[in-house]
Amino acid sequence: MWTRMNEIDRMFSAMNLLRSINSDRSYGEGSGSRVAGGFPKTNMYDNGDSFQVIAEVPGVNKEDLSIKVQGNYLELSGTRQSDAPEGFTIHRVERDQSTFSRSFTLAADVDADKIEAVLKDGLLTLVLPKAESAKPKQVTIN
Repeated sequence: MWTRMNEIDRMFSAMNLLRSINSDRSYGEGSGSRVAGGFPKTNMYDNGDSFQVIAEVPGVNKEDLSIKVQGNYLELSGTRQSDAPEGFTIHRVERDQSTFSRSFTLAADVDADKIEAVLKDGLLTLVLPKAESAKPKQVTIN
């Protein structure tokens, strides 16, 4: 009996090791997936006519963000600048200066000329209208 418990403990230890190695991707409820270690954390929605992307970018100025779209490819990148005041000695830094880049393949091409981007309260909200060729068409039967 003791040997079986020892084997179970080793199995759980191995699973924890694998989780720590691959900790940037964990799967959540439903069909979507959740990125635990990626920055910025992003939600993506589809309402039929457009995609909506909401990304958490606290401490990032709009001048330090870059949004690139080509067809169905979206790339978000940016830099969070250091907020250490001039003349102060730093005792602890948990929100350091960093750069990021995330890319996504959307389910359909978007109309790049009609994209709306708003940065408010640390949230970047993008509305990406689908290209006319990607929208469903009603076909009449003769």
